[in-house]
Amino acid sequence: MILGIGIDAVEIARFKKWHTYSQKKLVRIFSQQEIDYCLGVPAKSAERFAVRFAAKEALFKAMSQAYPEKKFNLFHLVRHCEVIKTEAVPRMQVNWHELNLPDSKILLSCTHAEDTGIVVVLLQ
Repeated sequence: MILGIGIDAVEIARFKKWHTYSQKKLVRIFSQQEIDYCLGVPAKSAERFAVRFAAKEALFKAMSQAYPEKKFNLFHLVRHCEVIKTEAVPRMQVNWHELNLPDSKILLSCTHAEDTGIVVVLLQ
């Protein structure tokens, strides 16, 4: 059963300078593993940061739809979720306990073109 769906699209150009941001600023949004992955290939850092940011926004939208009685704070939510790169496809991991929510399955689809990153999140 689908509990919520979220989609987000971001302009990759907005993230071109994020590789120059301090660790203190980046960890407000991303896990250390996400930061390391995004900075691992400097030429791809903007698209990697963009897609991970879009995934967190899409999750926020899906969760807001699934639990309309809760008032989610995006900046609290981003500290408790991360996009993990696997050999096959990226997946999203959430610390449901910290968010005081029951465990849910997350289906994640990410893509990007030269200018835009797009992510869809389904909560089951």
